[in-house]
Amino acid sequence: MTGRSGFSTALELAERLRRREVSSVELTRATFATIAEKDPSIHAFVELDERRALAAADKADRRLRDGGALPAFLGVPTAIKDNELVRFLHTRVGSRALKWIISPIDGKITRRCREGGFVIVGKTSTSELTILPFVHTDLGPPTRNPRAPDYYSGGSSGGAAAAVASGMLPIAPGSDGAGSIRVPASFCGLVGVKPGRGALFNEHRSVDVADMAAIGPLAHTVRDAAAMMDVLDGRVTGGEPESYLAATDRTPSGLRIRFALENHLTDVEPDIEAATRHAAKQLESLGHHVEEGPAPPTIAADEFLPILARLMANIPLLPFTSHTLQPTTRWMREVGRRVTNREAMDRQARLQERLDSWFGDGETDAWLSPTCGVSIPRVGQFEGLDGEATFRAVVSIGAFTAAFNVTGQPAVSLPAGVSRAGLPIGVQLVMKRGEERKLLGLAAALEALLP
Repeated sequence: MTGRSGFSTALELAERLRRREVSSVELTRATFATIAEKDPSIHAFVELDERRALAAADKADRRLRDGGALPAFLGVPTAIKDNELVRFLHTRVGSRALKWIISPIDGKITRRCREGGFVIVGKTSTSELTILPFVHTDLGPPTRNPRAPDYYSGGSSGGAAAAVASGMLPIAPGSDGAGSIRVPASFCGLVGVKPGRGALFNEHRSVDVADMAAIGPLAHTVRDAAAMMDVLDGRVTGGEPESYLAATDRTPSGLRIRFALENHLTDVEPDIEAATRHAAKQLESLGHHVEEGPAPPTIAADEFLPILARLMANIPLLPFTSHTLQPTTRWMREVGRRVTNREAMDRQARLQERLDSWFGDGETDAWLSPTCGVSIPRVGQFEGLDGEATFRAVVSIGAFTAAFNVTGQPAVSLPAGVSRAGLPIGVQLVMKRGEERKLLGLAAALEALLP
């Protein structure tokens, strides 16, 4: 199976490795060759580790020759977002304030990926401290969209999305605190999954006190994404009946699905509305009851800001490095210092209660919406704005995604076509907390019917 982009899926590559049609060393060398060809114009990677990656690939080939029970993605290349720890590599989190940090250990995401058989080739770019929905930091050039190079790839997992969408990687993990997986997935024509609160681990609870962020995959297909979720959940070999991958073969039936095209934070552009309505019709063709519903309850940007700002303020930085931060980061940390951890947690709880009453009315099983109601921003579009102005200028990008970080509900972005300008469009499906497997089953069925 290949993704709709024409690139091989991660599961397909894993199967070819098992059949010994290609070696991991060959695949890894080809990955670095592709990165050398494409990344100078895209800037998805901030660091590469060719020597260790080839050593890991050689080890994977020996395991493949030995046979037996093997990790699901043994020998398949991937890369880790630069807010996570990889042994012997930098952890800059997109910031000059952290440019000197080299990790002596692997973080949990990295360990899970290694246990799942992945060969880690390097680190992918992120916006500074993962704040913004585009990647344009002071560490290097902006990360561009492989589908439309004059535009951003999204953020904060913009490097991961650009690497996968360009064919430099078959799949990559990201993280999502207000849309940071789903937004770049939408912008780059990929599948992006934000698991619900508690479904996978949150390695950053010491700073993310309101438990807003989630880890998840950026992939070409729902099946690939589900299989990486299994790896991140500690299912090394895959295929268990209760696995996320197995759930993609179980299509739920007779769901009550509402779709929303209104949002007080943004107007929905006509091409994006048309793509969402088309997705609604395809869900109806699957036998679900689909109807247009009211907009979600109002959550103003200033209600969400203190939660995110407190998270930013909790990130430990040396005092003498504050002048190196970008304006939005510096402004947001200043706002966050005026909010206590308890206030951030209480605010999240109140907003969750408000949104739960909208979603959990007993009449709705799932919601469909645009992933983003607005077009992808052009590279350089926000230059010259101060910190607060930049934050307010990008609020519309996360208008349909951030609410579900507040509620902790699982959500997936699916590619749903392109605009008349040739820009990718994504649609978002959301279900109740704890229903990741049902969501993946629905997403897999809808994926097959979308352009």
